[in-house]
Amino acid sequence: MPLLDPTTWQPRAPAGDEYAVIEPATGDTLGHARLATAEDIASAAEAALVAQREWARVPHFVRAGVLRRAGDLFSAHAGELREWLVRESGSIPGKADFELHVAAQECYEAAGLASRPTGHVLPSEVPRLSYTRRVPSGVVGVIAPFNAPLILAVRSVAPALALGNAVLLKPDPRTAVCGGFCLAAVLAEAGLPEDLLHVLPGGPETGQALVADPRVPVISFTGSTAAGRAVGETAGRHLKRAHLELGGNSALIVLDDADLDAVITTAAWGSFFHQGQICMTTGRHLVHESLYEEYVERLAARADSLTVGDPHRARVHLGPVIDRDQLARVHGLVESSRADGARLAAGGSYEHLFYRPTVLADVDDHTPAYVEEVFGPVAPVRPFKGVEEAADLAARSPYGLSLGIVTRDAARGLELAERIPTGIVHINDQTVNDEAVAPFGGVAASGTGARFGGEANLEAFTDLRWTTVRADVATYPF
Repeated sequence: MPLLDPTTWQPRAPAGDEYAVIEPATGDTLGHARLATAEDIASAAEAALVAQREWARVPHFVRAGVLRRAGDLFSAHAGELREWLVRESGSIPGKADFELHVAAQECYEAAGLASRPTGHVLPSEVPRLSYTRRVPSGVVGVIAPFNAPLILAVRSVAPALALGNAVLLKPDPRTAVCGGFCLAAVLAEAGLPEDLLHVLPGGPETGQALVADPRVPVISFTGSTAAGRAVGETAGRHLKRAHLELGGNSALIVLDDADLDAVITTAAWGSFFHQGQICMTTGRHLVHESLYEEYVERLAARADSLTVGDPHRARVHLGPVIDRDQLARVHGLVESSRADGARLAAGGSYEHLFYRPTVLADVDDHTPAYVEEVFGPVAPVRPFKGVEEAADLAARSPYGLSLGIVTRDAARGLELAERIPTGIVHINDQTVNDEAVAPFGGVAASGTGARFGGEANLEAFTDLRWTTVRADVATYPF
């Protein structure tokens, strides 16, 4: 029996407009859904608040059991869920399988959170028991984007629920099924009580209503830096916590001792995986001048060898970008970069929403596709003379999400990494990596620091409470 039934995607249909769920590869309509309004956010928040009070009192092993079963269900329903990820988000099957694997692992890791020690006994100056305890924050608002819709929803939803919270999830409407309704269906089948998870697709206005709602004290936002600034500002005005995982323009540094035979597949994956629509995508290739020309030639040849097409109906390396607005942005940055003097070594063309993997050489500080986050399959390549220049170029960005360094001397790579502000570093690997057990987050314009994973989740979705207990009532001078 299918897990998802389009007639029951939204058990309490929001009041907003109905819209079509579109397959970007073909333009076909896969179903219909409704957008959530500010009034829908308010009513969902009220229902979630009531349900959360009961959920917080449920024994930890019951909450853990729900999350463990959810993890198992991602495997049990992998075929159906994979098809939604492929068709709705434009993922190739391998990327969809990776999302399903990570989603399951996120649920298993979250299940372990439910029984984590949640406090400490403190020394006290008076005869009393003094201790701290982490308590659920209440209702958590989660805003997730389209690019890795399942992972970027479940990595907040699962730990928040495991720790005793309720969740209002606002997925991007373009991926509301695979990034919202799928997750809700899995958790419902796993035994999650009603009203603890509300899926409310919508645009910026819906997101602002979620951030502003007084019943939602914690916001977990993943998306662009521009949108994240707006979320942070609204959250600040309402005196609530906002965890912001934002954009990036991550560098891959190829030192002079790198093995080019090995590095080209790594470099291509970093820039072209999921059409470059990943916050950690390698957006800047910094290559030692002794390897530069050969690197450009080899990377361009690899780009030209990759197949682009419908991932549901053919074996391809890249699928479609998400929509025409994103296509226009990507192509606009490529064309303006060429006009600014960048050399087109590969790609730069498209058909429908299928953009060819693109390599731009001879870029500099004025090249738009080098300076900005492209969010498309574009690899700008720039030479450097020595380690000092490489460190300077890598650090010369408003972003600080991920960094890759390729060298035969790992210690040399670690030493270089110490000089570059970033939330994530990979020596002898590209910039796109993710594991449920690892902290994740960036610095500067890439976000407010590592949050996901283990202790970071515990701190993100709970409040620290101080409690004291005395045997007798305390007395005071008046």
